[in-house]
Amino acid sequence: MSKPLVVRLCNWIGDVVLSLPALRLLEANGYELHLYGKGWAPSVLSGTGWPVTVRDKTLGGRVAQLKALHAQLRQGRGRVEALAMPNSFSSAAELRLANFRVAGYARDGRGLLLAKRLPSGPGAHAVESFWAQACGMTGQNLPAPKSLDLPIADHARAQGQAVAREHAADGRYICIAPFAAGTVHKMPKKWPGFPDFVAQLAHEGLPMLICPGPGETEEARTLYPQARIVENLPLDAYAALLAGSRLVVANDTGPAHIAAAVGAPVISVLGPTKVEQWAPWGPNVTILSRRPEWPAMDEVLARARQQLHSGA
Repeated sequence: MSKPLVVRLCNWIGDVVLSLPALRLLEANGYELHLYGKGWAPSVLSGTGWPVTVRDKTLGGRVAQLKALHAQLRQGRGRVEALAMPNSFSSAAELRLANFRVAGYARDGRGLLLAKRLPSGPGAHAVESFWAQACGMTGQNLPAPKSLDLPIADHARAQGQAVAREHAADGRYICIAPFAAGTVHKMPKKWPGFPDFVAQLAHEGLPMLICPGPGETEEARTLYPQARIVENLPLDAYAALLAGSRLVVANDTGPAHIAAAVGAPVISVLGPTKVEQWAPWGPNVTILSRRPEWPAMDEVLARARQQLHSGA
């Protein structure tokens, strides 16, 4: 019999994408996955077939949701396990308040809340950290896979292909992901050379597509007039659009991880970000980093042109 396992997903799109190999390992070892995450999670994971419950915005609402899920899953099976993938105290506390047997890393002062404290793996990358959690749950010691392999649902692939046809009749286009939230050591994660880079890359003659998220459309229109803006595209359809791109150029942002996970050729332009921990994961990724400084625009432009002309 499969064993039900509620997995509290991380709060960032990139982290959830990077946890895909770990989730698949859990499923392959007999766990029936029930995922619990933010509102965008069902779209990102629509191709996996895993059920996703969207977290309520209040603590009381989240505990009530999790208690209901626990009652549903425990019928005839006893107490149900849960994995708190984030390292936060709150993620473990909510699961424990809902009567789950909680597993996870004993960090952020939450050790007493855990029924199973998982050992950290030897790798520094987030993929390896999530993978070590799954290995700890299954009693295995395996190397993390080289690619993420995000599946795309049929409806999302059809929508992404329709957008591609609308903006690029011959199917050849470039995707740019210039947005990034947050900072690293008070340094923004947005590459400041992106506007000049896009203006120069426009001379290559291929349509450049930008898919702004909430609150990013005006910035896209102002800073990237050479690009074609695709608004309100669901994340799974965005994944399909990225998968068909001749090239994706991105800084430290969720779409970079999605692009790598669907096998698109990616140039990842990183500044203060720790490459060894957070770089996009996959054989199709080219990392350009001069941490903590940014790579020069000419360097990124030369690499982009090289990949486009080589058919990468």
